[in-house]
Amino acid sequence: MPRTHILALDQGTTSSRAVVFDQAGRQVAVGQREFTQHYPRSGWVEHDPLAIWASQWSTAVEALGKADLVPEDIAAIGITNQRETTVVWERDTGRPICPAIVWQDRRTADDCARLKADSVESLFTAKTGLRLDPYFSGTKIRWILENIDGARAKAEAGKLMFGTVDTWLLWRLTGRSVHATDATNASRTLLYDIHRGEWDDELLEILGIPHCMLPEVRDSSGVFGESMEGIPIAGIAGDQHAALFGQACFSPGMAKNTYGTGCFMLMNTGEEAVTSRNNLLTTVAWKIGGKIEYALEGSVFIGGALIQWLRDEMQLVRSAEECNQLAATVPDSGGLYLVPAFTGLGAPHWDPYARGAAFGMTRGTNRAHFCRAALEAIAFQSAELADCMVRDSGIGLKELRVDGGAVRSDLLMQFQADLLGVDVLRPREIESTAAGAAYLAGLGTGFWKSREEIEGCHEIERVFSPGRPSDDMAPLMAGWRKAVERSKEWES
Repeated sequence: MPRTHILALDQGTTSSRAVVFDQAGRQVAVGQREFTQHYPRSGWVEHDPLAIWASQWSTAVEALGKADLVPEDIAAIGITNQRETTVVWERDTGRPICPAIVWQDRRTADDCARLKADSVESLFTAKTGLRLDPYFSGTKIRWILENIDGARAKAEAGKLMFGTVDTWLLWRLTGRSVHATDATNASRTLLYDIHRGEWDDELLEILGIPHCMLPEVRDSSGVFGESMEGIPIAGIAGDQHAALFGQACFSPGMAKNTYGTGCFMLMNTGEEAVTSRNNLLTTVAWKIGGKIEYALEGSVFIGGALIQWLRDEMQLVRSAEECNQLAATVPDSGGLYLVPAFTGLGAPHWDPYARGAAFGMTRGTNRAHFCRAALEAIAFQSAELADCMVRDSGIGLKELRVDGGAVRSDLLMQFQADLLGVDVLRPREIESTAAGAAYLAGLGTGFWKSREEIEGCHEIERVFSPGRPSDDMAPLMAGWRKAVERSKEWES
């Protein structure tokens, strides 16, 4: 019997999802499970690796059940994942030696500061395209080796394995037989030379990380191994790279922004690794057929998570839908700016010591203004990234392709178009991350024959065109920049 569908595993920061796609690239069924976030100290964010695995496995079972499919119907599995989140486990037992340290975690800020003082940041940037920031996996691994009892001795004896979440899932799915990652996830560790395409011994030595802990780095599309059910696992990419692929941004200059827990804007730069002059990152877009293509990236740590904060911590709304509805009841934010620097600021500021703040409140500020300001904060942060990207690449932004849960908000998308002054394109399938993982897996097994065939699966649902003159938007952007500057270095 022909295998007729692709299963994408989309392991995110707050939930795990599994999505079944058909030959036309359409979603057939979805399974989703939220899992617990742990905040043991200020600036620390942790996950239970076993909870990640359990939630991801259960969503796969759920999605197949909803689609009325069995494993024999699945041509391939694609994996996409929250990046930089660091898992270390015992090679023999498979037991994690500590909680996963999440990409948002700031505990290594002082370690990064010491490394900068040692004047090694330029070396890391030249090789990896990244900055010395707690965001990335390298200093998280070092923290584990230096703070978990017996970890360093075990690591040096070859008894520990490191992986980002994709590696952890792959290892479990293949019955603990394949310890590998792809070039996109490797490029987010501070340990991988993106130009030579391999782990870098000099950087490993600086951070004190044994090479034997690291997974093998492979192409993003191609068979990694088989699941215990006999399904080829044939595509792996970090979530933002998968979204870029899922949005069919295959040509240099094409850009997408994902509005998830954070916001992540990537611009395809082709075979050129463009060095940023405006505090963006140079990263691997994907590696296919042995060839690396690159992207510029801007990372906002708190995007849609700001709406979650209004719901869960502030209890101002019961849902994202209610937040959007309330925001639409006022013409503007009433001068209120929310800077969601809960775990510091990402690009282009890179300040791990900034903290969240609200500016411009008056006696008349109400719930609706908070909701409006939250949506606008997401757009302001993304507009900063777009401006840096255009200046770095020398390519004017012609349009922005968008995806992620928050793009359901027409108000947010229209405000984003107004800020950028270009069309914002919302696709039919807003979960482009899962689609990208599916496309990479399908390409790796011949389910889809070419990028052109994949491009034909990508459909635009709505275009948001700018509706306000730039003279109206400039003062709003100036107010945002003023608010950001006042939130910086709060904890230093």
